[in-house]
Amino acid sequence: MQDSPIKKSSINGLFVTGTDTEVGKTFVSAALVESLRASYWKPVQTGPDLDHDTPEILRLAGGTDRKIYPCSYSFPDPLSPHEAARRVRETIDLDKIELPSISENEFLIVEGAGGALVPLNDQFMMTDLMVKVNLPVVIVARSGLGTINHTLLTIEALQRRGITLAGVIMNGPENKGNREAIEEYGKMPVVAELPRCEVVTPETIIGLMPRLERFSASLGRS
Repeated sequence: MQDSPIKKSSINGLFVTGTDTEVGKTFVSAALVESLRASYWKPVQTGPDLDHDTPEILRLAGGTDRKIYPCSYSFPDPLSPHEAARRVRETIDLDKIELPSISENEFLIVEGAGGALVPLNDQFMMTDLMVKVNLPVVIVARSGLGTINHTLLTIEALQRRGITLAGVIMNGPENKGNREAIEEYGKMPVVAELPRCEVVTPETIIGLMPRLERFSASLGRS
């Protein structure tokens, strides 16, 4: 497992994206919030209130010392942001999504919606939001079959846009071959490997901390 390519003194947060939907972004975000003693923000949320990621983060890793910033946009249908907004006759305005003002010692986890190239509106995609918030990006990827292609495509798409990458976190049963292929062909470190958990509790998240220690230390948050 290689170290993250970013310098710990250059950032005050991370943007979490995925190679696809349902790859475990919120699960990984909760683990990062706990490991990095971070605040959390999901700018665009789609889906019913009961399925929102923000309260799930609060349940798993919020505690009393975590700041959870409100969404800029929230839509009821569990669809791509551009379509969820269209269904309620709204349009996502990228200019109205502003990074929260955080304190000097605060660290912020920003979770995207869907994958890297999910549209926000007719002009902009999730990558444009990544460029705007200007935080290094962590890619969450499945560990199983198909992940090499999906992860390499995501790495290439982000690098072509000049987006700084912090590394890949793989979610699922350990797969040495897929990890090594991503690192070799993507020239990008897998900074952590987390097991896929069917039932996730605050205790589950705490149990993952040893797997994230090295990455947290590389960011100066150990």
